[in-house]
Amino acid sequence: MKVLGIAGSPRRGGNTDRLLAELIRGAASRGAETKTIILNDLNFISCQHCDACLKKGNCKYQDDMQMVYRELEQADRIVLASPIHFMGVTAQMKAMIDRCQALWARKYVLNVPPLGNRRERKGFFISVAGRTVANVFDGALLTIKSLFTVLDVTYAGELLLRNVDEKGAIARHPDALKQAFLAGQKLVAE
Repeated sequence: MKVLGIAGSPRRGGNTDRLLAELIRGAASRGAETKTIILNDLNFISCQHCDACLKKGNCKYQDDMQMVYRELEQADRIVLASPIHFMGVTAQMKAMIDRCQALWARKYVLNVPPLGNRRERKGFFISVAGRTVANVFDGALLTIKSLFTVLDVTYAGELLLRNVDEKGAIARHPDALKQAFLAGQKLVAE
């Protein structure tokens, strides 16, 4: 079982990173092979909408997204983690998602499995928001669920926390890290 965590926060060691790390630790405690990608550390351009991917299902730009594609293909469980920025995912996460247009082309234009084979894959979303309004996660959830649909990844759940903004604010939610750890264990057991 391979669990891939993708960290979309530009702030290292912040609330989202800590939750993702705990989920990954929970998955590893059940024997999963784990890897975390930090999007802010990668060098890739945003989708240029050049449509080159429509021919063979591969992006023509040879940058760090090529590694992300490989990791997505190998993963059995995919965990996306992003704080809320302007009612959506971070720019880093959105840029990665937009570059999955090549995987969309595989599925909907070329009629091949977007991740190279048909097997059960599950996805999970972690997010925090400084605001407490009821719909603060709606935009991000639409984007994340759309990506998982394109990738043929079953949406397995989420951990969403409001009123978590400044670095370290996760401490005000004493059971949040435990929830993340248990979510990692459950994700692997399913």
